Amino acid sequence: DPIDGTRNYSRGVPVWATLIALQEGDQVQLGVVSAPALGRRWYAERGGGAWAGDDRVRVSSVRRVEDAVLSFALEQPLPSLAAQAWHARGYGDFWGHMLVAEGAIDGAIDAIGVSVWDLAPVQVIVEEAGGTFTDFHGEHRLDGGSAITSNGHLHAALLEAVA
Repeated sequence: DPIDGTRNYSRGVPVWATLIALQEGDQVQLGVVSAPALGRRWYAERGGGAWAGDDRVRVSSVRRVEDAVLSFALEQPLPSLAAQAWHARGYGDFWGHMLVAEGAIDGAIDAIGVSVWDLAPVQVIVEEAGGTFTDFHGEHRLDGGSAITSNGHLHAALLEAVA
């Protein structure tokens, strides 16, 4: 995806990125998310961990929704789970998922207009950071038109919220 967050880019909002992935067979092997306006770059190789710059990143260890920071794409109705979370935000596009990989937030839900090219690098980065990536049906797939990323501990609750 040459510019993920195109609307942000077109208005001068610095939350946009270039997304690159390498897929072999059915599995994404390598992913890079580069957000030059934020001065950030995340990357992962299957089996090699996830990184932000020179720092290895890991998902959080939060286990309760009441203690969680969750991100929801604002183009969709917020599930009732948002009101239960310690803090709910709308980071949108790539950024919420990268914050999950870093452990800064605990889960992200993204549904409107996501394509394979929006999700391929996200999947490998989040998974290599120790997290979980699925579509809204709990399937480990890029072409489901939706995405949930989490630290793994909260994934069932996020899936239930979008069911």
